[in-house]
Amino acid sequence: MHDNKDILILAIETSCDETAASVVKNGRVVLSNVVSSQIDLHKKYGGVVPEIASRKHIEKINPVIYEALAQSNMTLEDMHAIAVTYGPGLVGALLVGVATAKAIAFAAKKPLIGVNHIEGHIAANYIENHDFEPPFICLIVSGGHTHLVYVKDYGLYEIIGKTRDDAAGEAYDKVARALGIGYPGGPKIDELALEGDPYAIEFPRAYLEDGSFDFSFSGLKSAVLNYLNRSKMMGEAVNINNVAASFQQAVIEVLVTKTIDCAKQKRVNKIALAGGVSANRGLRQLMKKECEKEKIFLQYPSPKLCTDNAAMIGSAAYYDYIRGIRHGYDLNAIANLRLDDKS
Repeated sequence: MHDNKDILILAIETSCDETAASVVKNGRVVLSNVVSSQIDLHKKYGGVVPEIASRKHIEKINPVIYEALAQSNMTLEDMHAIAVTYGPGLVGALLVGVATAKAIAFAAKKPLIGVNHIEGHIAANYIENHDFEPPFICLIVSGGHTHLVYVKDYGLYEIIGKTRDDAAGEAYDKVARALGIGYPGGPKIDELALEGDPYAIEFPRAYLEDGSFDFSFSGLKSAVLNYLNRSKMMGEAVNINNVAASFQQAVIEVLVTKTIDCAKQKRVNKIALAGGVSANRGLRQLMKKECEKEKIFLQYPSPKLCTDNAAMIGSAAYYDYIRGIRHGYDLNAIANLRLDDKS
C-alpha cells in the first residue's frame, strides 16, 4: 500500500477556534484533513472567546482524530510520528492539542514533534505544488499575524518584517465591526469591496521609515473609524462598499509593495502567500499583477489551506522529522512562540 520509505505523520492543530487533524505522507500528500470550525459559536461575541474555544476543543478533538485516521484508512500503528501545534495561539486552546498529542505519542510509542503554527502556514504552500521549494519570500497574513519572512530552506527562517501593532486580519475584524457587518471581517469586507470603488476615500498607507519591512495597521484602522464617526455626526450617508474597498486597497497596496521590495532586495524570484487573509481576492489579484510585472513566481494555497488546518502542520512536521527534530513529553504550549525560535 505504501512504500517503506513513506513517512506518515498524524498532525493535530488547536491554536485558535478550529479543531483539526490530518494524516500527511512525505510532507506533501494529504491523505485526510478534518477541520471542525467553531466560527458560529463565536460569531455572537464578535470574536473568539478563549474559554469557549478551549472547552469546544476538548469535546471535538478525539472524534476529529478518529475521523482523520478513518478517512486515510490508517491506524496509529502506521504513523511515524505525532505532530502538534504548540504555539503561537491561545494558550488554553493550544494545551488541548499538546496534551492530546503527548498522550497519543506515549501510548502508541511514537515520536512527538511540536510545530510552530506560523511555520505551518508557510508549509501549506508545499502541499498543492510539489515542485515548490525554498528559497522564497513568504507573506503571512492572518488574524493574529502579519509577517514577511525569508524562507532560506526548510525550517530556516529570517523574519524581515512584522506588524508593530494590529495584524492585518485584526484590522479587518475591527473595521468590519465598525461597519456592522459582523465576524469574521476578512471575507465580508472582501465581498463588499467587489462592489465598491477602491479610490473613493483617501485612507493612509503606512510604509514606515525608509527601508523598513515592518507593518502598521492601527493608523489606518483609526482613520476608517474616524471617517465613519465624522460621517455619522454630519448626518452623511456612508457607502459601505466604498469604505470596504478603500480600506482594503490601503491594506493590500502596502502588503504587496513591501513583499515585492523584499524579494528584490533578497534577490529571490519566488513569493508565497500564507495565512487566513491570503485567501483575500483583492490581495491575490494585486500580488499576481505585480509579480507578473516583475517576473516573480507567485505561489499560494487554495482557500481551505489558508485558514487553520492540520495538513499544513503535518507538512511542516515532515521537514522537522527528517532533520531529526523530536520533542519530549515536557513540550509546553507557548502562546507567543516566535518563528525563529527553534529550541
